[in-house]
Formats: sequence, structure tokens, C-alpha cells
Amino acid sequence: MDGSDADDVYEIVLREMEIPLFVEVLNHCEGNQSRAAAMLGIHRATLRKKLKEYGLT
Repeated sequence: MDGSDADDVYEIVLREMEIPLFVEVLNHCEGNQSRAAAMLGIHRATLRKKLKEYGLT
């Protein structure tokens, strides 16, 4: 396994963990992205970028 394979595995695992996490937190926060980002400990812009990347917008 070279470095690029490890990067691919990391991205796959990260995606598989983040999508359900974001969905659950957004549901808990009734769709309020600012509250969800605060709960996750990330900036709202980062959350919005990830949501767009994952097609969750």
C-alpha cells in the first residue's frame, strides 16, 4: 500500500463517518448550520463546504 492508497482509505472512512454525523447533528439542531457547526467544534464555513462536497445541501 503506497501513500495514495492510504489517503484514499482515509477519505473513504472519513466520508462514511461524517455524512451520518452531519445528518444527525443537523437534525438535532433543526437545520441550523451555525448551531450544528458549534456543536461539532468547526467553523460554519467548513460545515457548509463539507455539506456541499457530500451533496447534503
